[in-house]
Amino acid sequence: MRSTELSSYRTKPHVAPFVGPPWYVAAAWLAGALIAQSTVLHYVAFRGVVPSIVFAVVLWYAIRVDTWRATLYGLVAGLCEDTLSAQTGASWMIATGGSAMLASVLSRGFFADSLPLVITITLVATLVRALLYWGAVSLIGYPPGLGAIHLHEAVLQSVLNASVMVLAMLVVRRIHSMRQ
Repeated sequence: MRSTELSSYRTKPHVAPFVGPPWYVAAAWLAGALIAQSTVLHYVAFRGVVPSIVFAVVLWYAIRVDTWRATLYGLVAGLCEDTLSAQTGASWMIATGGSAMLASVLSRGFFADSLPLVITITLVATLVRALLYWGAVSLIGYPPGLGAIHLHEAVLQSVLNASVMVLAMLVVRRIHSMRQ
């Protein structure tokens, strides 16, 4: 039997190698983003909307790893946000986990450092996160009728989040080019 014949008898599917950051780096970035989001970032509000650094970190991780890891990281980040929030139940966990899964699926087959890709994924994922969040919050009794306000806030937050992602990518590229 040749080696090519043996390959058809393998039962394990091919798994792509892990190319994301180590867990302790991702955890440190998430912890720093949670601290910044809950303490000082509310001073950077634009028309009452604050960019979500926590979600930017989740997207940074999600576009670099497989769907399973991205979803788990998003669920953990959302759980942390729910822990710091009052009366949201598990809404942030559901919204952030689902959006991380979507971002990971959308980024398959593309380079993780592509600016147009990251902008598109950030815009779409932020809007989906807002949709999932308000859907989950409405299940626990949030009053209806504020959809137009929240839609405007979600659109503005998607633009702010995309701006944060682009700025972070350009800074990282600049630092990387200075090291070489």
